[in-house]
Amino acid sequence: MKTIKGRRNVYIGAALLAVIVALGAGQAALQNRADAQGRTVQAPMFEVDPLWPKPLPKHWLLGMTIGVWVDEQDNVWIIHRGADTLHANEKALDLKVGECCTAAPPVLVFDQAGNLVRSWGGPGPGYEWPKSNHGIHVDYKGNVWIGGNDPKDAHILKFTKDGKFLMQVGHFGKNAGSNDPENFGRVAKIWVDPKTNEAYIADGYLNKRVAVLDADTGKMKRYWGAYGNKPDDADLGKYDPSAPPAKQFRNPVHCVERTNDGLLYVCDRQGDRVQVFQPDGKFVKEAFYAKETLGSGSTWDIAFSKDPQQRSMFLADGTNEKVRIILRETLEEISNFGDGGRQPGQFYGVHSIATDSKGNVYTTETYEGKRLQKFVYKGIGTVVAGSQGVLWPRAK
Repeated sequence: MKTIKGRRNVYIGAALLAVIVALGAGQAALQNRADAQGRTVQAPMFEVDPLWPKPLPKHWLLGMTIGVWVDEQDNVWIIHRGADTLHANEKALDLKVGECCTAAPPVLVFDQAGNLVRSWGGPGPGYEWPKSNHGIHVDYKGNVWIGGNDPKDAHILKFTKDGKFLMQVGHFGKNAGSNDPENFGRVAKIWVDPKTNEAYIADGYLNKRVAVLDADTGKMKRYWGAYGNKPDDADLGKYDPSAPPAKQFRNPVHCVERTNDGLLYVCDRQGDRVQVFQPDGKFVKEAFYAKETLGSGSTWDIAFSKDPQQRSMFLADGTNEKVRIILRETLEEISNFGDGGRQPGQFYGVHSIATDSKGNVYTTETYEGKRLQKFVYKGIGTVVAGSQGVLWPRAK
């Protein structure tokens, strides 16, 4: 009898101990979470400018806005898909059923005050305008580059700032895969190196490579896939965050841009990663962001801070609706801002991102976002580590 009672006491004691341990572990987890939420870091600080840009003239509206770049005069260039992405009630003027509205021209340019200073774009003689334009870049010579991501968009275009046609590389409907030396596969972004006059192509929504061209002649010079491998168009299957990283890019290869120290950064969007290369395609390193993100992925576009060392990298994440602030040297994310929504400072499909000479950040939104936003740089300071939420202007 004593033996049974003694065992019962032992069991009860063990159970109580397990409960205490569990409570302690739970409390520790909660405390760790609270500590993490309360941590701060030194990082670039921003506030949204809810009054920028100014309203468009002529009853114009933006459609899916899928490219942004800032030129050397700090003018902000965007490209959007208006005519094909406006709803019937948005283009009542075109349908002659109401007084508003109509699609703005595909290419729009704003000055620092938010005034519209230039607009052009669309089909014309001598070139094939993309069926679904995508991405815009103004190079160091003042030339404007445009890609396209319709299933048959296998080309890129080059114009003057006034919209005069200069060159087409590739031809609509002619893509022959990721090892085609003459055509492309739904180009997402273009970036021209002022030091070498080479155009780097994020190619793209169909192909799985970075391609490099002579920016004057359009002649293909080299190309590569993930890790610097020869591109392979085999189906990789659905993305599995727990599986080893894929040896090829997933679609789309959505951004490409080079930094002052000569490194090339590439967005493998549905792979939730950014890969870094030497200009010759030699792989350097990679990092994953929100690695559990499925669907459209987390790495949509990148831009860099304007200090000479470009210490910060800004990553647009259109699935999780935020901009991630990353230490470029280590590729570590230290903070982020934004949230889903339609008010200033929120995002609905944040797609493209760029910075100006003053450090301000500009974003565009696709899907039903259909807008351009400006985040005003407020210097380096103390911000929340992790999510800062919506960056509404601080009270004066």
